[in-house]
Amino acid sequence: MSSALHSVTTGQVLRWLLSHLTPYRWYVTGAVISLFVAAGAWLALGQGVRFAIDEGFVSDHPDTLNTAAVLVLAICIVASVATYCRFYLMTWLGERVSADIRTRIFDHLMTLPPAFFSKIRTGEVISRFTSDTTLLQTVIGMSLSMALRSAVTFIGALILMATTSPLLTLCVLLAVPAVLIPIRVLAPQVRRYARASQDKIADLGAHIDQSLHEITTVQAFNAQHMESKHFADRVHSAFNTARKRIHYRSLLIGLIMVLSLSAILLIAWIGARQVFSGDISAGELSAFLFYAVMAGGSVATISEVIGEVQRGVGASERLLELLATPNAIQSGDITLSSHTSAPTITISNIDFAYPDAPKLFEQFSLTIASAEKVALVGASGAGKSSLFQLLLRFYDVQRGKISLDDTPIDTLTLTSLRDHIAIVTQESVIFATTVLENIRYGRPEASDVEVISAAKAAFAHEFIEELEHGYSTELGERGVRLSGGQRQRVAIARAILADRPVLLLDEATSALDAQSEKMVQHALNQLMQGRTTIVIAHRLATVKHADRIVVMDKGKIVAQGTHEMLMKSDTLYRQYAELQLLS
Repeated sequence: MSSALHSVTTGQVLRWLLSHLTPYRWYVTGAVISLFVAAGAWLALGQGVRFAIDEGFVSDHPDTLNTAAVLVLAICIVASVATYCRFYLMTWLGERVSADIRTRIFDHLMTLPPAFFSKIRTGEVISRFTSDTTLLQTVIGMSLSMALRSAVTFIGALILMATTSPLLTLCVLLAVPAVLIPIRVLAPQVRRYARASQDKIADLGAHIDQSLHEITTVQAFNAQHMESKHFADRVHSAFNTARKRIHYRSLLIGLIMVLSLSAILLIAWIGARQVFSGDISAGELSAFLFYAVMAGGSVATISEVIGEVQRGVGASERLLELLATPNAIQSGDITLSSHTSAPTITISNIDFAYPDAPKLFEQFSLTIASAEKVALVGASGAGKSSLFQLLLRFYDVQRGKISLDDTPIDTLTLTSLRDHIAIVTQESVIFATTVLENIRYGRPEASDVEVISAAKAAFAHEFIEELEHGYSTELGERGVRLSGGQRQRVAIARAILADRPVLLLDEATSALDAQSEKMVQHALNQLMQGRTTIVIAHRLATVKHADRIVVMDKGKIVAQGTHEMLMKSDTLYRQYAELQLLS
């Protein structure tokens, strides 16, 4: 990923997180009120201790001591109830904001073109969704709450200390800068290694995703040991990075604790001397030390929270990178009618190259008439699949234009453009859900009857009925419960249900046996009627049903015509046909 956003400051990240709290201002208000009530109650506890010692214990008044004990108990109950409310509300906010961020990032990722996903590993993206957002959930739900509570407690304790003994308070204020020095020095290191640690975890996720996705290849080549070694190396690297983060964070906490406790011990010694001289009472010293311990604990808590916040900042940088990733494919603003008839597709003098790759198309032109069936043939790398990518605007041409009828596709909204195109790829895509929902993916509002009708048209109904739960059968990860031919027929049923005026078929019958191919080819012939169709062809049966065959080689059109014409007139096509179509 780009490092352009690595300079994001802690303040910017906190403002970004706080902006997500705005819709839940009443929850925030409740949490803040609870926080102040709880902090006020704990601070009042010190006065209860002073009252109990001076008016009850030292003055030898048992009844006053009993009253003070009841008062302290009441304060503890109020503080406990307020703490429950604060903890519940802040934790709820952490969960809610984390869910909102996940949703926002997923929505953004759904708009990014395939070019983005060709540069980033799926496992890394998954890690950002899981570990990074979970870390932010902790920061918002607990860390920010603890920081606010500690800040309020520290300020309140400082005020009450000042009213008790200005001299001792001055000693506390002199000690605070010494405690803040480790925070200033070590917090950036915690943040640095927190980000690096999250990156290493993302790397682990990417490796796991790749290894499990390709488990058949791994086992077929007996590469389990090699994959385990690579994974162990990554785990070791992640551990070493985490160890450095833990070292700096532990050092930060340890230094703050020793400085805080040393300061409290020194203040207690000075305070004891004041009691002996009669400047303050024993109860006032007890209350002061109570507040000093609270203030010291607050500073220690803030220091620990800073470590968590620095980890959250590291995670937020990675999430902000995803959100800030621009969409290279900009949607137009023209919407075509949903009942558009089969359009003419015009490709005019386009130049195109994939990112960081040599030019594939140069001054390439092709016109496909309304409802015409065109078969593209040619060796791998000729540019056949790339035309599909360009028609769907997964990539944009660098020069020239592609039009549906007279409308350039870059002026259409992406939704409108893709609503007019149905595609069946050679590697059929099956989702880990039911057969019914896999077919309905082509038209989410379709009824069950329409889904079943599409399955029958794709000659898939019979085998679907034989599955354990029929159309309600869960197909598993990437459709593992179906054969290749069955997956292809489900994908074809999806395209039939979509009922769109442009069809892109990447040899949709390539995974079928001879009998199934004949049935599905018949279904496709019916489906192609009245639609503008482009087929990437690898079999003779496909090209024979085409109105025109376009022979491509290295991004250029080298011949066009029917099968019979090309067999007589074009050497390249004849060679290709003999090697591929007729094999």
